[in-house]
Amino acid sequence: MAVPSPCINVCTVDEARGLCRGCLRTLDEIARWSSMSEQDRLQVWRQIRLRQQAGGTAGDAPGAGRTPPGAA
Repeated sequence: MAVPSPCINVCTVDEARGLCRGCLRTLDEIARWSSMSEQDRLQVWRQIRLRQQAGGTAGDAPGAGRTPPGAA
């Protein structure tokens, strides 16, 4: 199973947090996505969930409703 990108085409960076407002990935994670292993991509999805929970923006981020692979 291919791990889908969390990108939702809302590509603006929150300078204070260093995260994309749409998908909550770091610029490094975005840049490396296409060359990441499936395991690394799943780890990025885990980090996104942690960021949503810790950042208090889970309901505000446009990608907040996205479900990571295997989490349904």
